[in-house]
Amino acid sequence: MLPIAIVGAGNMAREHIRAFASLPGVAVAGITSRTRARAESLAAEFGIRHVCDSIDELHQATGAVLCVSTVFETAMRDVAIECCRYPWTVLLEKPPGIDLAAAVEIDSAAKERGRTVLVGLNRRFLSATRAALNDLASCPGPRFIHVQDQQSLAVAHDLNHPPEVVARWMYANSIHLVDYLRCFGRGRVNDVQLLSPPPNGLDVVVARVVFSSGDVGLYEAVWDGPGPWAATVTTSTKRWELRPLEQARYQMTGERRLVDVAVNDDDVQFKPGFKRQAEHAVAAACRLPNESTTLTEALETMQLIQAIYRPKQAPAGALV
Repeated sequence: MLPIAIVGAGNMAREHIRAFASLPGVAVAGITSRTRARAESLAAEFGIRHVCDSIDELHQATGAVLCVSTVFETAMRDVAIECCRYPWTVLLEKPPGIDLAAAVEIDSAAKERGRTVLVGLNRRFLSATRAALNDLASCPGPRFIHVQDQQSLAVAHDLNHPPEVVARWMYANSIHLVDYLRCFGRGRVNDVQLLSPPPNGLDVVVARVVFSSGDVGLYEAVWDGPGPWAATVTTSTKRWELRPLEQARYQMTGERRLVDVAVNDDDVQFKPGFKRQAEHAVAAACRLPNESTTLTEALETMQLIQAIYRPKQAPAGALV
């Protein structure tokens, strides 16, 4: 059995454990957390053999080839750098650090030790996302990508996120939506233009993103107001829509109807995208072909976040 190690024992850890434990030939062999009682509870629930008091003990006890870090944003940098001391592949829950500077530090530590570090941008692995990407590969010409984001600082506060995380909420949560620009946009980002100042009474961020391929993206984020999480990709022959993100549908040129695409059962039985993400993380750890999101790719998304939010670093009311 291929041994997997888990750092952290919260809700995200449980979702990752469920996904990895479902894979044939894979065993979640050990877990560590700053709260040992929670780690023991998950170990009992999923039959995890080793409950460890440190990452060093976790590595020695499990001999794991893959370590999954699910700790909070405020702890991710230090935990990730510690994980990079050991010769396993590392999968970091998003975001890989509280902000771009922290992610860059993790990347430097990984490169210094020659480690492979992946990032859990699970929406890249949704069956809806994959259906759109696979079909778009055969659609010629440029793409117009429209991403709609909605965030609530009140919700972030109510979820007991610390002020330093709320102040960087675009990294903590908008990363999924901004990443759709890079997921569907081909080539490098050539230009980011901020198009709209916030209207009175509502904080809205609008940015135009131009790619070297000729693809163009439009990012809209409504802060503390109603709005969807959605992404559309339009070509000359076909338009794909993800709204909600887990549901794909398409529209052909000259037609008005939207055709739904069936959701893969794995996105129903598990947190959407997690099982496929786990499969590719295992493949990466085994040095097999895979489509895992690397830390380098995640850094490019975080750089795009910084470019979009550069004038004020956070929406109104978020800075502390």
